[in-house]
Amino acid sequence: MKDAVVIIPTYNEIENIELIIKAVFSQSRAIHILIVDDNSPDGTSDKVKALQNQFPGRLHLKQRKEKSGLGTAYILGFKWCLVRDYLYIFEMDADFSHDPEDLIRLYEVCENGKADMSIGSRYKTGVNVVNWPMARVLMSYLASKYVRFITGMKIADTTAGFVCYKRHVLETLDLRRIKFIGYAFQIEMKFKTYLKGFKIVEVPVIFTDRTRGASKLSSGIISEAVFGVISMKLKSLFKRK
Repeated sequence: MKDAVVIIPTYNEIENIELIIKAVFSQSRAIHILIVDDNSPDGTSDKVKALQNQFPGRLHLKQRKEKSGLGTAYILGFKWCLVRDYLYIFEMDADFSHDPEDLIRLYEVCENGKADMSIGSRYKTGVNVVNWPMARVLMSYLASKYVRFITGMKIADTTAGFVCYKRHVLETLDLRRIKFIGYAFQIEMKFKTYLKGFKIVEVPVIFTDRTRGASKLSSGIISEAVFGVISMKLKSLFKRK
């Protein structure tokens, strides 16, 4: 699996970064990692640099000057990966809400030809979320229902951030035209993939809320998703006409 790379955006993840890197590298296949760090003041990038000596050629780091949003971090990561030979490119959080053990499952669905994009889905088989308060579970679940209703996508977990792309999906999408930088980024990437007719498969996973570090979710990020989805759908309709 040297043809696969996991992009992990970070900001103040010093409590998780070494653990998540070693957990990914402990998998049965030789996955690479790209950390995109937004100049974390807690020393996250320094820890990554120190670990690069243990994992030469497998652990990579891109440092940004400031905290510029999840979407732009992933776009930078996608572009970095596309100029290299990776065939499978993952999105994954640093806080263990996404289980590294599930990377192989997402990979195999794409590798065997069943999907161009595989999604680690919290809601494919009910609600598989651990340690979230009920209010947040309901907000996330209803948000995915709302997005599905507005966009027409047959995806249960439209806001999921645990994703595997085949290379040709990212090559086909115009990454320069991805507009959203927060929560809505995940929705926009799925919607653009859906509009291009690529095969999307959800793989049921258990999502466990972080136990170390602080959540980056804010009201502004949620607002972008709620109102951005309608704008995104309207633009797609006008383009068809």
